[in-house]
Amino acid sequence: MPINIKTIESAIEWREAETFFKPHTFLQSWEWTLSQEALGRKIFRLGIYDENKIIGLAFVYFIKAKRGSFLFCPHGPIIDWQKADIVLPTLLEYLIKLGKEIKADFIRFSPLAGDSPANQKIFKKLNFRPAPVHMMHPELSWMVDLTPPLETILSGMEKRTRYSIRKAEKDGVEIISSSSQNDLDKFYEIYRQTADRQGFVPYAKDYLEKELQSFLKNDKIKIYLAYYQKELIAAAMVVYANNSAFYHHGASIRKFSNITASESLQFEAIKEAKINGLSYYNFWGIVKEKETKHPWAGLSKFKRGFGGFEEEYLHAQDYILTVKYWLNYLIEIIRKIKRGY
Repeated sequence: MPINIKTIESAIEWREAETFFKPHTFLQSWEWTLSQEALGRKIFRLGIYDENKIIGLAFVYFIKAKRGSFLFCPHGPIIDWQKADIVLPTLLEYLIKLGKEIKADFIRFSPLAGDSPANQKIFKKLNFRPAPVHMMHPELSWMVDLTPPLETILSGMEKRTRYSIRKAEKDGVEIISSSSQNDLDKFYEIYRQTADRQGFVPYAKDYLEKELQSFLKNDKIKIYLAYYQKELIAAAMVVYANNSAFYHHGASIRKFSNITASESLQFEAIKEAKINGLSYYNFWGIVKEKETKHPWAGLSKFKRGFGGFEEEYLHAQDYILTVKYWLNYLIEIIRKIKRGY
């Protein structure tokens, strides 16, 4: 199989290939490449070809940092993982050459490949090593199948979640959806409060603005806002790609803690995704149930309450290009310990 790598400049060609694979991610979508480009990052849209037939995609961008710069392929490459042992060596060879040209210290894949011994072996054979960082992007996602009737989806939820949805309705919680900059401003105000309360590093407002603008061009993003007594108390940003809705960002305030607005908001987003004919509602990242001390344990329990199933991916893999990689390795280990991951 004569594999070759070429850059793709056509949105149509990229989307046709993406539609064929339907990956459970939006991080390899054309819109996501636009958002990263708008942030000023050097991006590379790579097509993987068998002669002239496209057999995979790899969106890669360059992250420049004093601790170590790297080429990053988020939730990629998008390929048939049964053929990875044939495809990956050629892609890696291309990226090694590119990495040396732009002075990257390492290459990082965060693949959607299943976390199996066979896939681990493929990367190990190519001299990758497991990355020290965890959850740069989800490696364990929670998903709800939207193809059954809504009554079946609702009955598959935990009792407490169904109760919370009904309670919010009785309490008069109002859910609206929007894609306006004004409502992004409202979202960001309580998003910062959520970050301060839960102790995580929030995305910059400019980052969320670029995400909104890039996906909004094709009506592929919405902001959901939950109001109680005319006050915004919960919100979410939902991205649409590959026949799925993705709950990407969320926020809430502690005031009115007895009002179950977040459950009502998610149910509204699920209903709308189903009405629009989507197959999955992807709650994005979770942690395993046994990780009760993890900072995301409570959020993961909340997501599991809506019923569904988990999908686990191979841990992020690093290919070392320079000795400076080890400085990045040390810093990421320290951050991991501080954040309780």
